[in-house]
Amino acid sequence: MEIPKLTNEDFNKIKNNKELLAIIADKKISFSKVKKELRYENELRDLQVELVKLQNWVAKNNKRVAVIFEGRDAAGKGGNIRRFMEHLNPRSSRLVALNKPTEIERGQWYFQRYIKELPDLGEIVFFDRSWYNRAVVEPVMDFCSDVQYKKFLQQVPEFEHMLYEDGIIVIKFWLSITKEEQLKRFEARKDNPLKRWKFSPVDKKGQELWSKYSYYKREMFTNTHTTYCPWTIIKTNNKKTARLEAIRHVLSKFDYDDKDVASENIKPDPNIVMRYYRSVIQND
Repeated sequence: MEIPKLTNEDFNKIKNNKELLAIIADKKISFSKVKKELRYENELRDLQVELVKLQNWVAKNNKRVAVIFEGRDAAGKGGNIRRFMEHLNPRSSRLVALNKPTEIERGQWYFQRYIKELPDLGEIVFFDRSWYNRAVVEPVMDFCSDVQYKKFLQQVPEFEHMLYEDGIIVIKFWLSITKEEQLKRFEARKDNPLKRWKFSPVDKKGQELWSKYSYYKREMFTNTHTTYCPWTIIKTNNKKTARLEAIRHVLSKFDYDDKDVASENIKPDPNIVMRYYRSVIQND
């Protein structure tokens, strides 16, 4: 029996990934990994087209949007943000990834350095970690006092309510990863010279202090999940699925122009994306 294969003539005819998938299907070629990768690339591209449409709507209507990505180290915050921003107009989109506070900033009101990073009219801002550093990372690593931590938990719902009242749309993501998957990604970082810079002593402690992280994460949800600024949890053991579903969730929150003619499904999978509630089953 002759094994089906792609010919030079086939490749000369192919103009895009969709046509390649069609030929693979027509010839009944078992290229499951290739098809899966091409399907992901096609879905991602179609969803990124919708993000461009959303950005145009945000700019036209002078909306202010802040999308916050929180989660344990290696949960995929940076990878998600890159796929969000890849084709957006840099004039009206921005990444915020602040370093540790300076001596002057440590003497300021905690939220002060984040306030100046909030979106302007017509702008979408993506936060790779945010003021929620003080909810989990800082108390776990003893970077803040107990008094500072408790004051933060008291103030953050009021702070976010002020943002809500002023018309700033805040979307808060928690990227949920299992302990086993986190370790696997840490090992991959150490083995990859292009990603080795990502691995730090804080990362190493993420495994050692897993239970402590879990405690402060639960406290954060309990004290800061509100009707006006809820937490959305995304299961991220599968990086690519998580990226697609995060984009779908953001798109689903807005009634932007031509949303009804989207070429890709923009409703998030409820098995991957879910609003926090106290008994929710999460990866971490």
